[in-house]
Amino acid sequence: MTETSQHLIIVGVDGSEASTGGLRWAAQQAQLTGATLKVIRAWQFPHQYGFPVDYGDVDFEEVARQETQQAIDQVIGSTPPFQLVVETVHSPAAPALIDASHDADLLVVGSHGSGAFARMVLGSVSLHCVGHAACPVVVVRPQQPPS
Repeated sequence: MTETSQHLIIVGVDGSEASTGGLRWAAQQAQLTGATLKVIRAWQFPHQYGFPVDYGDVDFEEVARQETQQAIDQVIGSTPPFQLVVETVHSPAAPALIDASHDADLLVVGSHGSGAFARMVLGSVSLHCVGHAACPVVVVRPQQPPS
């Protein structure tokens, strides 16, 4: 980004608790720095194994938009104190976020999302972003209860 342009923070959201924490952290950072916050929700059609399933009556993109808006409403509210951009893309999450990182000052992701290995310290998307993003990456871990 050029010096005369607005700073941009990208945050990946997938509906998981970890991504909600990432959204919360990114929103606070955007407010502190005056940056634009761009929320990216990548979605894909469900994988099919064995017999095909008819998903003809499901609008997966609209479901992703609604879930993303719910997370935004929960974390940020209806009147964000910074510029907010929301993008829903039909793509695997890691490539979508890495592609967006080329225009960003900072990429924020949750430590693990809603995938099969959700209990891992770093999920596959966050690990891939750390290794391949074109900007600094912040990985936000879920809050741990006090010991």
